[in-house]
Amino acid sequence: MGQNRVRGEGTRDRVRQARELGWDDSLYGEGGEAPKGRTGTIGRQDRHDRPAGDDTATAEDGGGAESGHRRGGPRRRGKGGKRRILRWVAAVVSLLILGTAGAGYLYYEHLNSKLKKDDLNLGGKMREHQANAAGQTPLNILLIGSDARNSKKNQELGGAKETFNGVPLADVQMLVHVSADRSNISVISMPRDTVLKIPECKDPDTGKTYRATTEAPTNESLGRGGPGCTVATWYELTGITIDHFMMIDFAGVVSMADAIGGVPVCVEKNVYSRNKKGQGSGLKLEAGTHPVKGEQALQWLRTRYGFDDGTDLARTRAQHMYMNSMVRELRKNTKLTDPAKLRNLAEAAIDALTVDKGINTVKDLYDLGEELKSVPTGRITMTTMPNFYSTRHEGKVEPQPGDAEQLFRMVREDIPLDGKAPKKRPTTTPAVSKDPAATPGEIAVMVQNGTGGDGQIAEKRRATAVAGVLTGKGYALAKADSTTNPQKKTIIRFSNAELEGDAQAVAKSLGIPLTSVKKSTEVSGITLTVGADWRRGDAYPKSAGQQDNKTPTSAKALNGEDKTACMPVQAGFTW
Repeated sequence: MGQNRVRGEGTRDRVRQARELGWDDSLYGEGGEAPKGRTGTIGRQDRHDRPAGDDTATAEDGGGAESGHRRGGPRRRGKGGKRRILRWVAAVVSLLILGTAGAGYLYYEHLNSKLKKDDLNLGGKMREHQANAAGQTPLNILLIGSDARNSKKNQELGGAKETFNGVPLADVQMLVHVSADRSNISVISMPRDTVLKIPECKDPDTGKTYRATTEAPTNESLGRGGPGCTVATWYELTGITIDHFMMIDFAGVVSMADAIGGVPVCVEKNVYSRNKKGQGSGLKLEAGTHPVKGEQALQWLRTRYGFDDGTDLARTRAQHMYMNSMVRELRKNTKLTDPAKLRNLAEAAIDALTVDKGINTVKDLYDLGEELKSVPTGRITMTTMPNFYSTRHEGKVEPQPGDAEQLFRMVREDIPLDGKAPKKRPTTTPAVSKDPAATPGEIAVMVQNGTGGDGQIAEKRRATAVAGVLTGKGYALAKADSTTNPQKKTIIRFSNAELEGDAQAVAKSLGIPLTSVKKSTEVSGITLTVGADWRRGDAYPKSAGQQDNKTPTSAKALNGEDKTACMPVQAGFTW
């Protein structure tokens, strides 16, 4: 690289970073010119100018509107209609690509100029990671698939025009957890129709504050100030500290699949996703394994009618199969030496991505990619957040008590979801609050009866009994609540950070593990819910504190090395 290109210390730093990546001028013509059609700088696009996602003309689920409002007024909904435009989040695999791009310094700067950034967290402060005994900390990345229709590329892929220039939705959400020792990766998908509480979020660009919602579909979080609100929503629900987010748009799904030459997918029978009413993605495949790219890749990811039971949950499983296959294909592609193909992969990844401001340069993306590449595909586990169909919100789901928290706890405690934890794995312990607890007599505790959480009849007057135990320990303000809240495990929740020390003091006085203490907006003050693990007695059972570290079967785990996975075909959608 000619030194005549270097201008100033900042530029020297970038040159050094490029050299660290092993990039040279091989992809440029004489004089180091950028590839044709690749010049120019693309700055960060304003979120508030982004159009919303599409309902294709032959839209999945008949082009019905998703819940929530868009600019220009709410969209009309057909009976039972739901927008099913699934955007595959290829952000994680884009990291693998960036580590392979052999290019020069100018190209490095070119990619840097196209990297779009946004604030990580628009809600309350997240707890810092706690290092394990070896001084290692995990890495958590939230992958978001945006339905934003903010570009000609996105709009040319089809869709109802009334969705253009609307408020975007986070139609795909996946949390990628890289273990502290970097030996395994766990992924949790949250169905986009999950109804939950969204915390208060403040838009950093406009200063607008979005008040907390009591119940709303999780995909609406993106339109409440940006991806940082989706991050805040996940933290509020799971208590999992999130380090970064990566958001991909609609066109990115197609460009990534095209760049690697297709992603192999499998169906058990001939499938055609179209019913008599014209509903469906239009996907048409013969039985067996086939590579899909372009529009067909998008059809695979948006297919609901035709897969398994025809629900959005079946579509999530198809996503998992696609992701695992795409990661395997990308890892094969990292061995390629074709500069043009590698450049196309890097371009496709950067064009599709918006990241948090903690990822400042392509070098930062490369470093994250190295973290991910070290994990073999056989140690990648894909899961879906355990859920149940809501009786209060037709067509929506809610987190399943017990199983969902079990999955979240395992990730919080860095327990591999594939069950292959090393025998002498360093363990983490919950952080003891730095905020000193008040005296027991000053701590108010509301006690609920949740002993019916195992499906059995709840133990009568259990809240009153445990409140009495607390009173005997000096907690004079402990009161029994008539509300029943079935839980498999006893849990203590507190409403704000100032009460964390008090809540932990209550747990210690009863012998309840600190892993059962959690911040939550679902309560006011401190609430102790007596679970099915403590049906009798004044002392919390020691055996109850021994956690079951098995991934719930309801999470439908899929291993990243599973090449035999094949989607079942729904009756009536074969040909």
